[in-house]
Amino acid sequence: MSIQSIIIPISKGNLIKLLIFAVIFIIAGFFFLTNDPSSQRSLMNITFIRYSVAFSAIIMGAVGMIFFIIKIFDKKPGLVIDSKGITDNASGVSAGFIPWEDIRHIYTTQVMSEKFVLIGVSDSEKYINRQRKFLKKKAMSFNYKTYGSPISITSNGLKADHDKLITTLNEMWGKFKGTSE
Repeated sequence: MSIQSIIIPISKGNLIKLLIFAVIFIIAGFFFLTNDPSSQRSLMNITFIRYSVAFSAIIMGAVGMIFFIIKIFDKKPGLVIDSKGITDNASGVSAGFIPWEDIRHIYTTQVMSEKFVLIGVSDSEKYINRQRKFLKKKAMSFNYKTYGSPISITSNGLKADHDKLITTLNEMWGKFKGTSE
């Protein structure tokens, strides 16, 4: 099968916006730590809740900030679609190379306003277990248990429209299925 490679770069502009949001999370976390709540009836008066919210915001912001900084300087394309399969480098939980033979279905899900492309594979555990980093492995496991696939791709960090991305992936996968049957 001969398919011209489609290379979708990472969107540095979108990553910078996400980096700003991560910094805002960190600032908000420190705000919750250092300021007493003004209302006596506020849930934030409960020390445990206030500190939990503050530390969660700081940790999420810091992890996001580190990831976005790394991705901003990443020279590799976010997604490569070719005759062999898909190479995913779009997120912090990137799956790497996914051969067409492993793909069983491609579908979309949405969490709040964020749309994700999910790649259903024949052996999900293979993709989870090949992750070396503990957090990536846990995130892929969570994706698998929650959405039915460990592999999720968002167009948020890519120079691609979600609808066009899902259409392109399904067309390319269809070409592979057409030649392999």
